[in-house]
Amino acid sequence: MASNGTSRPETEHKCMGIVEEAMEKREARRSKPQPWIVRKLAIFITLGIIGYAWYVYVGRLCVPMIRRDTGALGSRGLGIGFLVVFCILGLVMIWAYEKVVFTSPGLAKDHVQKSSAPATRGYQTWWDTESEAELAQARFNASSNPPQPPPPAEIKRSRDGSRPHHHHPRRSTDHQRRPSQQNGHHSRAPSGDENAGTTDALPPVAAARAKATTHHRSPPQPQDQSHIQPLPGTANAPSQKPMMYTRAPSKTPILLPEYRYCYRDGFQKPSRAHHCRACGTCVLKYDHHCPWVGQCIGARNHRFFLIFVIWALLFCLWTFATLVGPNAHASIVRPNYEVDGQHVAIIVLSGFFAVFTVALLVTHVIMICSNMTTVEQLAVRRMREREERVLGRLHARWELRARRATLKEWNAEWGRIGKEGHIWWLGSARKNWDATMGDKVWMWFLPIGKSPDDGLNYVVNPRFDAEGRWLPRSEWPKELR
Repeated sequence: MASNGTSRPETEHKCMGIVEEAMEKREARRSKPQPWIVRKLAIFITLGIIGYAWYVYVGRLCVPMIRRDTGALGSRGLGIGFLVVFCILGLVMIWAYEKVVFTSPGLAKDHVQKSSAPATRGYQTWWDTESEAELAQARFNASSNPPQPPPPAEIKRSRDGSRPHHHHPRRSTDHQRRPSQQNGHHSRAPSGDENAGTTDALPPVAAARAKATTHHRSPPQPQDQSHIQPLPGTANAPSQKPMMYTRAPSKTPILLPEYRYCYRDGFQKPSRAHHCRACGTCVLKYDHHCPWVGQCIGARNHRFFLIFVIWALLFCLWTFATLVGPNAHASIVRPNYEVDGQHVAIIVLSGFFAVFTVALLVTHVIMICSNMTTVEQLAVRRMREREERVLGRLHARWELRARRATLKEWNAEWGRIGKEGHIWWLGSARKNWDATMGDKVWMWFLPIGKSPDDGLNYVVNPRFDAEGRWLPRSEWPKELR
C-alpha cells in the first residue's frame, strides 16, 4: 500500500494506461497526412533557389559581359553564348519541373471501390512476422549446442536408509510445451531444425526480435539431439541442403487479395500500389515521396520526374562549369582579383545539386531498366544481403572462386535476383525502359504527352506462379528454361 492510500498494482495500471494512450496519440498523428503547406513548402524553396541562380548568372555574369563593363569575365560573344545555353537549359528544366509537380502520380482511390477486408489465410507481410521470430528462437534453443552425453545419474539416499533412487536433471522444455505468444499470435515451433539461430529468411523486424529473444533467454540444458541433421559437406549430409545454406526466395503470395488490401483506405490496392503516409493515400506504382516536388512519384509522373532530373543535372553542370572557368582564369591573369561572393554561392549550390542529381539519375535509370520501384529495389537488396551472409557461412572470404561457383549454381536453379527473380521483369532492359519512359526517343527527354504506364495493368513474369511466388527453373515454361 502506498503512502497516499493507493495500491501499487493500481498505480502501475494507471501508468500503463497513460503510456498506451500516449502511444495511440502518436500513432494517430503519424497516420494523418502532412498539412498541404508542409508538403508544398519545398516547392517554393526550389523555385527560390532557381530564381536566385538565374539572377546571379544572368545579372552578374552575362549582362556585364554583354555590356562590356570593366571587370567583365569575358567578351560580348561569350556572354551571349552563355546566356542562350543557360536560358534553354533553365527553361526546359522548369518546364519538366512544372510537369512533375502538377501531374498526379495516380491515386488508387480513383480506380477502386471501398470493400471489406478479405479473409486471411495466415500469410503475413514482412513487417509483421512474430511467429517466425519465435520459430527461429525455438530452432536456436533446439540445436545451437553441440551434442553432449547426458550427465551421470546422481545417487541420493534418504536419511532413514531407504534404497537409493536416481535423480535426473530437469530439462528446460518450456519452449516446447508452451506455445509462443506475441501480439495474440500462437505458434508451436518445432525443434531440431538445421536453420537454428539463422534469421536470414526473416524480415528485419522479426529477425531483430528473434535475436533479442535469444540473448535474453538462458541456454537450454543438454538434450537428445540425434534428430538434428549434419551440416552440408559432411559425410552424412542430406541431399537437400537446409535453408540456411541455400537461396530461399520469399514465399509471400503478393498477388493475393489479402496481401494487397489497405486497411487504412479500406480497399484492395492495385498491384504495385502502396500507401504513402505523407500524402495519406495509396499511390499507383508507388516509388517514393519526393519533398522537392511536393508529392509522390508514381506510375503517371515517374517519366516526368526522370526527365526533370536529366535537365536539372545539365543545368547544374553548365552553371558550375561556366562560373568556375571564367573566375579561375581571371584569378590567374588579373592581379588582386576578388571573386564575386554571389558567384561563389551559386558555384557551391550548383556543385551540390549536380552531385545529388547525378546520384539520383544513375539510381533511377538502373531501377527503370530493371522495371523496379524504390520499394521493390529495397526488397531485392535485402535478398542479396541475405545471400552474402549465406555465402559467408559456406565459404571463407578469400574463396572467391567457390563463391562464384555457388552463386552460379543458385542462378542455374532459380535465375538471377532482380531479373528472372523479379516479378515485374519484362525480359530485357529495353522493354523495361520503354514501359516507363516510352518507346520514342523524344519521350525520354521532352516532358510532352502522358506516361505510357497507367499504374493499373502489369504483365507478371511467367517465372512466378499465379499467387506471386518465384518458381525454380524446373517449373518455368519450357521456352524460358
